Amino acid sequence: MGPVVSAPAPDAAPRIRPARHPVVALTIAGSDPSGGAGIQADLKTFAALGGYGCAVLTGLTAQSTTGVTRVLPVPADMVTAQLETLFADVAVDTVKIGMTSDAAVARAIAAALRDLRAAGRAPYVVLDPVMVATSGDRLLARDAEAVLRDELLPMADLVTPNLPEAAVLLGVEPARDAAEAADQARALLKLGARLALVKGGHLESAESVDHLAGPDAVVALTAPRIPTRNTHGTGCTLSSACAVLRPLHNDWEPAVRAAKDYLTETLRAADTLIIGGTGTAAGPWHGHGPVDHGYAARTAADAAAAWSVSG
Repeated sequence: MGPVVSAPAPDAAPRIRPARHPVVALTIAGSDPSGGAGIQADLKTFAALGGYGCAVLTGLTAQSTTGVTRVLPVPADMVTAQLETLFADVAVDTVKIGMTSDAAVARAIAAALRDLRAAGRAPYVVLDPVMVATSGDRLLARDAEAVLRDELLPMADLVTPNLPEAAVLLGVEPARDAAEAADQARALLKLGARLALVKGGHLESAESVDHLAGPDAVVALTAPRIPTRNTHGTGCTLSSACAVLRPLHNDWEPAVRAAKDYLTETLRAADTLIIGGTGTAAGPWHGHGPVDHGYAARTAADAAAAWSVSG
């Protein structure tokens, strides 16, 4: 059997994208069969916000809205092969890194990004340090935590931990209030991240307040707290929205604000999706359903259908 990928002709000229071409966004993450988180949530977010999504798979999970029953990492050499093959052909504008599964996979991602930067290509990089699912199930091997902190985090333009994840990265207790969350966002910069967004969803407050730390200041970003249990994939959705929106804005803060606005609306629409608890499992449903990534397209389609009927 011959090679899967053949080398381009030596005189081949690069193809030039036209004006208003969609942002090419890459997600490096694990798969969620239920479609609410992971690769599936990232690709839905990219599409909803006008991007073109590419994906490199780092692991398989067996999960639903009620929890994770098994995690199978993709071998590190296969992750490297996916990245090298993709980067040799596709100019990626922005990268979101999610579940890295284990230390070898985390090292493979870091090495590929270092090689890309050494070649003079520097996409934006958002690191969502996925360690524990909303259900409480662990998604990152403990031996990978140091690699993620020491090798991947310094590659990131933006790191987006929730409060428990920020605490693990820093080796401290989770923040108990907004002031401590802001302090931990500042502390993450000392680990090498250019900016840190510490998400405050775990705090008991009337509003959802995230803290964006940069070299000059910490900005509190506030959004309404939406009363819903359908929160599966919120972290994946926010980080991938930040990644795909950054090339469309002149700085990170407006991109993050726009990403939070998008996440808020997906949460507001989440209860219209009936995904978990519709199968044959006995007993009352006890899961966390997904946010509604496609709410805007669905609203537009409904409006168009109503106009067609009325017209």
